[in-house]
Amino acid sequence: MAETIASMNKKQTVPNPVRSTKLRSFYRNRWLYLMMVPGLVYYILFHYAPMAGTLIAFQDYNLMKGIWGSPWAGINNFKVIFESPEFLPIIRNTLLISLYKIVGSMVPDVILALMLNEVRVRWFKKLVQTITYGPYFLSWVIVYGLVFSFLAPGSGLISTFVRDMGWGQIDLLTNSDFFRPLLVLTEIWKNTGFGAIIYLAALASINQDLYEAAVVDGAGRWRQLWHITLPGIRDVFVLMLIIKIGGILDAGFDQVFIFLNARVYEVGDIVDTWVYRYGFERLEFGVAAAMGVFKSVVGLIFVLGANKLAKKVGGSGIW
Repeated sequence: MAETIASMNKKQTVPNPVRSTKLRSFYRNRWLYLMMVPGLVYYILFHYAPMAGTLIAFQDYNLMKGIWGSPWAGINNFKVIFESPEFLPIIRNTLLISLYKIVGSMVPDVILALMLNEVRVRWFKKLVQTITYGPYFLSWVIVYGLVFSFLAPGSGLISTFVRDMGWGQIDLLTNSDFFRPLLVLTEIWKNTGFGAIIYLAALASINQDLYEAAVVDGAGRWRQLWHITLPGIRDVFVLMLIIKIGGILDAGFDQVFIFLNARVYEVGDIVDTWVYRYGFERLEFGVAAAMGVFKSVVGLIFVLGANKLAKKVGGSGIW
């Protein structure tokens, strides 16, 4: 009997091997976990904690009373959004500008990366990368200043040249037909170099043995591009596409707000500029927050749908 009790006590004191393994793994990687702390703190403070502000979307928010003192409004703020005559035009403008930017930015990124990948002269490749990557560090205010110096009606460099040559007057900055193409072109000029870096990294990860085997089989550069290079960056392309589709209602507030003027409101007014007017000009914070919630829900739906579609067509998706 005593031996049975002793054996039972011994079994109870045996440490859990799974728990011991986890503790040893945690201790072995303690410095890696420590390096994660700043990132976790950042996301907690600036991404998760502000989510409490979502309550404003369901309140008749008063700046002096704060979130906890403002009266509840239910879904009235959402009714204001959906009943607004501006709702459909700003959604249409936002979707069109976002789609133009997705197509007009991702394709040049891939093309530039493929071109740089074929360059064998290292100094020339680095020079081109530096030149194309440089505009990424410029703010949209500076970019607009450059565009204005070239295209300003009556005083821009290009506008003056066209006028002096007797070809008439051009007014691209206030022409609604050219507003969206101008946004896309400046987006390409500013961000293509940065976007190409992601695809260059993906290209560097492709197994070089595949190219050697293709050369042995007699494949030229174009066949290698089609059968090895493009499939090698497909998953990265799909990932970037899903991310961009998730933010399809984010048409680029900084850029649009800087380029926007009264004569192009019909084609340039987007969700974010509408939120800016309601939130900071009219001080209707509840309505602005409700539009933010609407954007988040739509973005989530698009991410889930794009991820599922990517898996159906053979891609890996995000998860």
